[in-house]
Amino acid sequence: MDVVRAELFDRLERFYDAVPRDGARTEEYGALVLFVRDGAGWPFYARPRLDATQPPSLADVTAVRARQRELGLPEAFEWVHEVTPDLLAVARSAGLTVLEAPLMVLDPAGPPDPATFGDVAVRVLDPSSPGFAADVAIRRAVAAVGFSNGGTARGEAGPAERDATVASLDVAALEEEAVRVADGRRISVLAATAAEGALASGMAMRVGDVAEIAGVATLPVARRRGLGAAVTAALARELRTAGTDLIFLSAGSEEIARVYLRVGFRRVGTACIAEPAALIG
Repeated sequence: MDVVRAELFDRLERFYDAVPRDGARTEEYGALVLFVRDGAGWPFYARPRLDATQPPSLADVTAVRARQRELGLPEAFEWVHEVTPDLLAVARSAGLTVLEAPLMVLDPAGPPDPATFGDVAVRVLDPSSPGFAADVAIRRAVAAVGFSNGGTARGEAGPAERDATVASLDVAALEEEAVRVADGRRISVLAATAAEGALASGMAMRVGDVAEIAGVATLPVARRRGLGAAVTAALARELRTAGTDLIFLSAGSEEIARVYLRVGFRRVGTACIAEPAALIG
């Protein structure tokens, strides 16, 4: 691995390790670290320790899974294959199914103007806006509907399913979101029309000058309109404006990766996500 590539992966590893520490405690099991969220919210995962001198073993994976079950957490593991290549075979030998997702980095010249991808406006969520709570709830609902109907093909689910999925946010969750948006650790966007409401959404998590774009989703009825690319471009432009040097994401499939290629991302590796077989479709 050349020096430039090694430096890139080192920056990504430090980002992956830093993001969950903002809201979780850690437990170490051999070469793995398990992140356990403090309070309510999306559960975290286990990944290789930054300071590990040996690759994770089957015993490490087994110990983490037992602890995850004890805590009522998903049995989930994440890592970058190029950094920890031996873990792929170990995870599979443990009976886990591994999603190998294209790991992509934005080229320095990107991204293009979001408006080049379609005629649906994309706006950044503002914590000082009176409608911030509703916007956050809608963003999460769009993501829930989009990810429960995976892929890029058009489908039937649309605004009605989105509205039926909207859930009220508790005060703590809303305050956490507002604080992270206000201090630049998180950016969220919605693509919406006056007639249809929010059709696509996405977010980014930022630590220093590194950020990951995640949760980009489009309602199935609105797919093939360039919304995923527009949302991604809008997030990337906001991150660049904020001084973010390294912007990356993981595509759910090769098909989805082609959307990100249009925005200026290029593949640099493979992000692995391991879970029990029944949980990855």
